Amino acid sequence: MKRAFLTSESVTEGHPDKIADRISDSVLDSILSDDPLAHVACETFLTTGLVLVGGEITTTTYVDVPSIVRGVLRFIGYDKAGLGFHYQDCSVLSAIKEQSPDIASAVDHASEVRIGHSVDPYDVIGAGDQGIMFGYARSDTDELMPLPIALAHRLTQRLSEVRKGGTIPFLRPDGKSQVTIEYEGDRPVRAATVLIAAQHDPDIENEQIRAEILKHVVEPVLGNWLDDDTTLLVNSSGRFVIGGPASDAGVTGRKIVVDTYGGFGSHGGGAFSGKDPTKVDRSGSYMARYVAKHLVAAGLASKVVIQVAYAIGRAAPLAITVDSQGTASLPDARLQEAVLKVFDFRPGAIIDRFQLRRPIYAQLSAYGHFGRRDIDLPWEALDLVEELRRAAS
Repeated sequence: MKRAFLTSESVTEGHPDKIADRISDSVLDSILSDDPLAHVACETFLTTGLVLVGGEITTTTYVDVPSIVRGVLRFIGYDKAGLGFHYQDCSVLSAIKEQSPDIASAVDHASEVRIGHSVDPYDVIGAGDQGIMFGYARSDTDELMPLPIALAHRLTQRLSEVRKGGTIPFLRPDGKSQVTIEYEGDRPVRAATVLIAAQHDPDIENEQIRAEILKHVVEPVLGNWLDDDTTLLVNSSGRFVIGGPASDAGVTGRKIVVDTYGGFGSHGGGAFSGKDPTKVDRSGSYMARYVAKHLVAAGLASKVVIQVAYAIGRAAPLAITVDSQGTASLPDARLQEAVLKVFDFRPGAIIDRFQLRRPIYAQLSAYGHFGRRDIDLPWEALDLVEELRRAAS
């Protein structure tokens, strides 16, 4: 049987890019708490001593951006001396303007309504941009996610848990993981390589760092996936004392593969964080995941890629494609027909189905938007499996 080695990575909430994502999503959440119909496209850049928040926001409410920024930094753990970045001392700049009226008009009055062809309420909201979005699911795990990204996320979550809980008190906020899984055909069989990069206090020896991380992070998370031949790498560069924004600049939307499927399936290129749900980069991707997961859960395929294409200002997608990658008993065209019978990909319908105008996004800014065990996400529900089976029969 063909063997393959497939790898995915994750980063902790203290990684500079993930700090930027959480700030952008926290601004979004704060606005949606008071103005659910706001149009938000918030971007964050940070480097040593500086956080810059910009973008296009149209809203009836006011949010205190500096307070949001400092609250996020404190929550993550940039609240101690010696980290090179502190929530109280950094400068916070805001450069926010209103959304272009041309874009706002296209979103609030979709082409189907503007030209008088529809009175359906779901045809009112047009897509906030053009683009292609992808959803993916496979039978590797109970949550129907690829095993490498699922394990990589669990490792970085565990790094943050043992840091904040005091189990490994010398850890600092920044960190990464990378997991390589050996597959026989489509079946994962073992962890071939596990890499952890964990920021730490300066007076800790490498041997202690390795021992504590293996004991409290790697072994509890990977369990039986480890064997005697697994390569375990902890801080393979040596020391990792200087990290976070003092080491690297952070930018919203620079970890899009970490946010999704870890290199499996495909990615259209659009980031999620800081965007309200009229932006189909976010809502369309959530819907595509929902549909892909249903197809696998229904037993119609063991792995599926869904591609959706949108045009700005138009409610109905331009195209929807189902690719079972040769794992379905039915033709992909038949699966596509069933999908179109059961699922509505118009932005208004997606927003309504998942109740996306709520402040739920900051919690998604690290450790992935899909397959989460720690958060109840509406696009992870499997409530239409039987209806999909009937449509495909």
